[in-house]
Amino acid sequence: MMANTILTREGYEKLVAELDFLRNVKRAEVSERLRSAIEGGGDDLLENAEYEAAKNEQSFTEGRIKELEYLVAVARVVDSSESSEIIEVGSKIEISEEGSDIVESYIIVGAPEANPEENKISNESPIGKAVIGHKKGDIVQVSAPIGSYNIKIINIH
Repeated sequence: MMANTILTREGYEKLVAELDFLRNVKRAEVSERLRSAIEGGGDDLLENAEYEAAKNEQSFTEGRIKELEYLVAVARVVDSSESSEIIEVGSKIEISEEGSDIVESYIIVGAPEANPEENKISNESPIGKAVIGHKKGDIVQVSAPIGSYNIKIINIH
């Protein structure tokens, strides 16, 4: 039985685009690198560094293709185009740690599309788990590896 992976529409489309690139462009590039390494490598492919690097890249590429095929197959895409009063995957939120005036903004996304540099946090992260299902004004407890703390939900977009 396959478990669903929750993704935003944007996240799903990025994964599909990456899969398409790997299948149609990267595979051909790696194949060409392998062919060149074999032709120029002499008799002993085991000592051919270019061949070894190309084989490693091929293995990584094929592994990533399989991973993306699985994610795309089991994805449950959520539509975040409608504004909601309840936080869900796709919600843009503003929160502050209780007792602080510093407001932080995040977008709640599915785990495969999480990217802290873009303020995209997973629904499976400590903050994501804590805020899902809550609304503006709620104070929720976040259970993190460093300990528990409370945050206030300032706004939902």
